[in-house]
Amino acid sequence: MIRSILTASRYLVLAAVLGSLAASLALFAYGVAETAVVIVDTIAKADVSSKGGKALALAFIEIVDLFLLGTVLLMIALGFYELFIDPDLKLPEWLQIRTFDDLKNKLVGVVIVVLGVMFLGFVVAWDGTRDLLGIGAAIALVIAALTYFLSTVKGGKPDRSGGFGKGDPSGKDLKAPDRDAA
Repeated sequence: MIRSILTASRYLVLAAVLGSLAASLALFAYGVAETAVVIVDTIAKADVSSKGGKALALAFIEIVDLFLLGTVLLMIALGFYELFIDPDLKLPEWLQIRTFDDLKNKLVGVVIVVLGVMFLGFVVAWDGTRDLLGIGAAIALVIAALTYFLSTVKGGKPDRSGGFGKGDPSGKDLKAPDRDAA
């Protein structure tokens, strides 16, 4: 009885899947609406100047940031669903998530891109009063730490049996013996 309860408990993650999916959809919809508003405002103002171009570039950078955050939430939803509910989703190879480490690595990669876009937004909006060096250094430090994390985790960590994670150094996946088969 307890085994069936624990087995069914994996469906609790559906709350996170649905919440992340809804948040992703909201960010994508807001990004599309914001894009339309920026385009309509630009055409209505007909402000063709370097200042207008800078404002337009900043607006689109902020919109790209919305889409990137929406992508992060979509990846979380898909990753949790693949890990806990159905590992056989028909997704492109680059989006398939087989382990929790796969999900973390993909998310860290997207977070690095989001931080880069955020800094680009600061640079484009810079008015000379804000300290860009401090902001840039802080963002660079976080990106360096995340890059180091990715470089150390992707190689796999040795497990107690001397292999590397779920696979051996040759890249073949090793499966744990099925307890019910015995």
